[in-house]
Amino acid sequence: MNDWPEGWSDRDRGNRYGSGSAAAQPESARVMRQVRRGQSAPPQGAGVPPQPSYVNGQGYGDYTNAQQTGYDSGYSSGQVYGGGGDSGGPGDFDARPPRPAPNWRRRIKWTAISLVTVLVVTSVATYFWADGKLRREVDLSKVIDRPEGGDGTNYLIVGSDSREGMSAEEKKKLHTGSAEGKRTDSMMILHVGSSGDTLVSLPRDSDVELPTFVGSESGKTYKGTGRHVKLNAAYATDGPELLVRTVEFNTGLRIDHYVEIGFAGFASIVDAVGGVDITIDKAFKDKYSGADFQAGKQTLNGEEALAFVRTRHAFAASDLQRTKNQQKFLAALAHEVATPGTVLNPFALYPTMSAGLDSLIVDKDMGLYDLGSMFFAMKGVNGGDGTSMNMPISGSTGGNLVWDKAKVKQLVNELNNDEKVTVSGN
Repeated sequence: MNDWPEGWSDRDRGNRYGSGSAAAQPESARVMRQVRRGQSAPPQGAGVPPQPSYVNGQGYGDYTNAQQTGYDSGYSSGQVYGGGGDSGGPGDFDARPPRPAPNWRRRIKWTAISLVTVLVVTSVATYFWADGKLRREVDLSKVIDRPEGGDGTNYLIVGSDSREGMSAEEKKKLHTGSAEGKRTDSMMILHVGSSGDTLVSLPRDSDVELPTFVGSESGKTYKGTGRHVKLNAAYATDGPELLVRTVEFNTGLRIDHYVEIGFAGFASIVDAVGGVDITIDKAFKDKYSGADFQAGKQTLNGEEALAFVRTRHAFAASDLQRTKNQQKFLAALAHEVATPGTVLNPFALYPTMSAGLDSLIVDKDMGLYDLGSMFFAMKGVNGGDGTSMNMPISGSTGGNLVWDKAKVKQLVNELNNDEKVTVSGN
């Protein structure tokens, strides 16, 4: 059976286009009888069934169907290759349905969930990383005959002259000397309570009685003889535990937590935050600490900051002025660390945390929450939300500074009862 309509064959087509002929002219409309143009197509109802339209899904069927229905199928209108759907116009060859609009509510929801998940995972990981860096080396359970605790939390913050981990070059640069062991260069009590935070500096030359204590290493009991020494001698005698015991014995204030930092760690923290801004009231110079400062506002790096807090030979009231400088600088340092530029920038926050945590020595019960509470309390004191003072002094004896017993008693009562401090210091 031949495939051409109305009995036409390849031989009948002659030397025409479309049958391997080299002729340039195309087949005529007469030859392609299945294509009916314009008025040449028989009118409807003239014995010819209605012509199918390809657009309506008929298209190219088999020959029998073509004979029965005609073969125009929209060819003359340019719709021969149109889809079988509602493409809507000539030349529209894409029959795929339109792409649905994005569900923005769903996208925002899952983006928010993803961000919260990342934040939680990062926070938890940071917590355990930081907690693992704390050096919990001080055992306050070894301290005997402790006073009753009051309201609020009391921290004993100590700056030691430890040269642990420092090279000879670093010792020379920071003017620390090369003395063996370690002593206290600064001591402060920070009270954190609901009535305001209070920072009390304890001069290292304070005259105190050395009490009975149990050796932190030997476990042996050493009876007190009523001997008076400088406060920093307690630390030199048996370390942090005896220092806590001595402070509690001479004040009646229970110490809840102990925090210590050495020379190298202090300088590293300052450098990690990019320096600390501070205003120096009066120019001073000290060859022992390496200090050489002009009056006015300036930014101190780690080396300069260490010289600032250690200087005492440049002042007439050497120990008292030094404690004031230490308070001023530590509060400014806490404020600098808490700025958005440090807290919200991981490239600044993690080096700062690492430098601080690596160099801190704390008691065995100290947690990151306690450390954070201490830090923000110091920042608050710098911002004017608390009180900063020296221990009240009544005079001196043998080069030691004697505390004003009446004022000290009143101060301790106010701190124990978590009341606003009304006592003034030197």
